[in-house]
Amino acid sequence: MRTGQNKAKKFKLSAYEQRINAHRIDPRTMKITWRDIAGLEEVINELKKKMIFPVLNRHLFRESRLLQPPKGVLLYGPPGCGKTLIAKATAKEAGFAFINLKMSTLTHRWYGESQKLTAAMFSLATKLAPTIIFIDEIDALLRSRSSSDHEVTAMMKAQFMTLWDGLETDHQCQVIIMGATNRPEDIDPAILRRMPTKIHIKLPNFEQRKQILRLILENERVDPLIDLSHIARETEGFSGSDLKEICRKAVLLCVRDIIPSDILSDDCIRPINQDDLQKATMKMKESKSLDEALDLPFTASLVWH
Repeated sequence: MRTGQNKAKKFKLSAYEQRINAHRIDPRTMKITWRDIAGLEEVINELKKKMIFPVLNRHLFRESRLLQPPKGVLLYGPPGCGKTLIAKATAKEAGFAFINLKMSTLTHRWYGESQKLTAAMFSLATKLAPTIIFIDEIDALLRSRSSSDHEVTAMMKAQFMTLWDGLETDHQCQVIIMGATNRPEDIDPAILRRMPTKIHIKLPNFEQRKQILRLILENERVDPLIDLSHIARETEGFSGSDLKEICRKAVLLCVRDIIPSDILSDDCIRPINQDDLQKATMKMKESKSLDEALDLPFTASLVWH
């Protein structure tokens, strides 16, 4: 399949489309794949069936209006559970053009500019199709409308939905809006209606936590006697991002042992052992308890993959 990068060269882009094009990511440059996501096989299979298969085999469904890919997909669930990674991996594996849309991309201080940028985003996505327009924290951009909304914001939302409806009526257009949020209740009901495929990304269970830990540590030096099942049991309620932070803290404990030394070699850093992971888990629990006591959302410093 031709990528969006090649297709973009075949079209003349307007000044507004060029500004949106700066936020496009070539799927060939993405390093994330399905293999880098552990414990979410059901979600991946659902996306393959509902999104990727209809797009890559559209000749089979050309006459059907019911078997077209969804024009909107919502990934929702707690922070740090891989929603953004899933969106990128979907584009990577399918070879779709990927526009990473941020709120600042469509907002402008001059009257009318936001509407022009919104129109340019949809026209560019159509030219590059198949395309995923990904909106992380979609609740911030398309939250429920109210009388207190600024006029520019209200007009931008209205135009966004109007152009989105245009995708629904064009059955040959292959542009998919994919949003991610941990606050689905804040999204405008009219937006939710346009996202018929809603996938709940839950906190990983025991088996999923083991898979995630195994994936994170597969390229690290670890003690062969390490017991990941024990760590998985100790981390009930932890996200994938939390688990990666635990592993990072465990590695730092290994590095700390060699800092006083003046003589360093390639193998001077010892393997991660059970005690390192146990200490790192306890520190993470203390951090989460403190954040809960202060009523602050906890976010690990690194995203897992």
